Amino acid sequence: MKNSLIVLLFMLTSFTFSQTKLKDTVTRRATISYNQKANFIIYKPETPPLIPIAGAPKPSYSYLWEMGDGHYSKEAEPKHIYKNKGIYTARLAVTNNYDNGKPPATRPKKIAVNEISNEVYTDIASIEDQNGLVIQKNCDPIPDQNMEVILSYQNLENYASDGKLYLFYNEKQFKNNNFELIDFRTYAGEREVKENLVALTNDLENSDSYLASENALASAKKYKKTTTEENLDASLSEANKTFKNKTILEFDNANPGETRNVFLTFRTTPEMIKDTSATVTMRSIYVPNRSYKNHKVKNLEMEIVTSHDPNKMGSNGSFMNYRLVRFKRVNFKTRFQNNGEGPARMIRLETDIPEMFDKKTLQIEDQYPKCPICPKGQTITSSCLDTIIKQNQIHFTFKNIYLSGSSQKNVKEIDSTKGFVKYSMKFNKDFHKTKTRSRTAIIFDKNEPIITNYATTRFSPGISIGAKAGYNVYPNLENTKSYFVGATISPFKSYRFYWQAEFVNSLNSYDTAKSVVEQFIQSTGKLQLQRTTNSTQNKNINWEIPLLLRYNINNYIGIGTGLQANINATEKATQSTTIDVFEGQNNTTPLLNSKTHSITVDHSFTNIKTGVLFDLTIGAARIGPSLGARYVVNFKENFNYMQLYGIWKF
Repeated sequence: MKNSLIVLLFMLTSFTFSQTKLKDTVTRRATISYNQKANFIIYKPETPPLIPIAGAPKPSYSYLWEMGDGHYSKEAEPKHIYKNKGIYTARLAVTNNYDNGKPPATRPKKIAVNEISNEVYTDIASIEDQNGLVIQKNCDPIPDQNMEVILSYQNLENYASDGKLYLFYNEKQFKNNNFELIDFRTYAGEREVKENLVALTNDLENSDSYLASENALASAKKYKKTTTEENLDASLSEANKTFKNKTILEFDNANPGETRNVFLTFRTTPEMIKDTSATVTMRSIYVPNRSYKNHKVKNLEMEIVTSHDPNKMGSNGSFMNYRLVRFKRVNFKTRFQNNGEGPARMIRLETDIPEMFDKKTLQIEDQYPKCPICPKGQTITSSCLDTIIKQNQIHFTFKNIYLSGSSQKNVKEIDSTKGFVKYSMKFNKDFHKTKTRSRTAIIFDKNEPIITNYATTRFSPGISIGAKAGYNVYPNLENTKSYFVGATISPFKSYRFYWQAEFVNSLNSYDTAKSVVEQFIQSTGKLQLQRTTNSTQNKNINWEIPLLLRYNINNYIGIGTGLQANINATEKATQSTTIDVFEGQNNTTPLLNSKTHSITVDHSFTNIKTGVLFDLTIGAARIGPSLGARYVVNFKENFNYMQLYGIWKF
């Protein structure tokens, strides 16, 4: 018996483990290999095979090397010369483009430099053309993955300076944090400091705000490029209003013309916004001299992605406030990369334009390769960007350009194979509150088009408050008077279907059916007629709470149906009995006497009724004044009635 139990237990255990799916813990890894000659290093990555995506361009890797001495490179196999002896920690971040797997993980590599040769040391490249401040990333954010951010700053003064460097992240317009700072590395003695910053000014420019939400619409100026500012208090105040988190570094003894880099590793949180049309932002503020308020500001805009596809379309028009966007511009950006083995001389972007946008307001905000707009009606012989507006599309065509291919021989800088067009448009005069989807077909020379993802725009529901007043008609009651006032709440200016909730307060009075009883009585030897009349007068304050599903047929007619609950908040019933005695045997004879007796009964929160309603409005169906008629059918009692009203929605 004991042996049988052991066998049975073994079989059950085996079955249990066979039904449990083991979690795949295999992680793709890339390793750092190198060849060294004294202080001269040639780095080379060893990467796992790529996993192609069906129908997508050929997959590839892009790289960000951190040399461990403040230098970096985006080449696949960079060469680097170390200036001094020492132990350096080299790091590599690998991004998988058009690949179905996760980015390969890497481990830092220690590099020992014990000898200095006669090789010429190359310092960090100047960033003077960026106005002294650059913020860049190795990839766009994907939820629950790591990404690298590089802050580069340069002392453009003619003297050594001590300053500050700020990085703001996690915008307050998003409920959850998008980024978690897990590490930062400095190489010029920068040190982290803490500051309590308070808002010092509200005098900020609002002419070019984000459109992603109401908070973004209220935020101050958007820094498209590195700008030089003078009111540091205002810049810090506005940044603290916009972002939840910040990292502050102080630095000393930056020599004239010297460029320094700070490297930060962020983890994108699992709870980060998943909308692939959304744009998230980090902002850097560079104060070259802590004794002055002159400073530089730079934004880093990033589109949320689900995979690292260089050919992508995005928009900042997520969850816009419909009340505020009438005269605002919505930005769109189409990115592309030449993955070919040779250069592209012509690139055409065939972009869908939703009908709610006014194509005549098209404005090119930025583009790469940098080139002027093509002149109209002339033969084109130089590089330019041509725009052709069609019925439902705009074609952006880069003509006579040279964009290297990522597979082209001797191409080392992957960024040199990428380009983009950033443009903006306003809305048409009459546009509805509907979301849009658009995408781009990217054509390199005469190759087959590459179709991007959909870029979407959508509006936040918004709130519309309405005032309502009218008269109730009760066909089954006598001597009725019923007036009401109320309020409604619904999404602002909904296009077709929408929900609407109401609260209505009615003042009602009506009579129930009278009863008359006549009989003959004997009085002083005569038969006399006695008539007894019983009646009840009702007065109440009735609360109605309707919930409707409405549909706007057009801008002027709307229909709806829904459920409604009624309750008498207060109710007063006055029961009266009148006894009339006539001299003769009919009521045409003189009235001898009349007596009336009344009893009043009060109740609160009684007589709950539920029913279904049908509604029609004519007027400004979406916003503004309109007239309506509603018929309410009660479920249990024969208490149906009609409601005539006027309503104004704000």
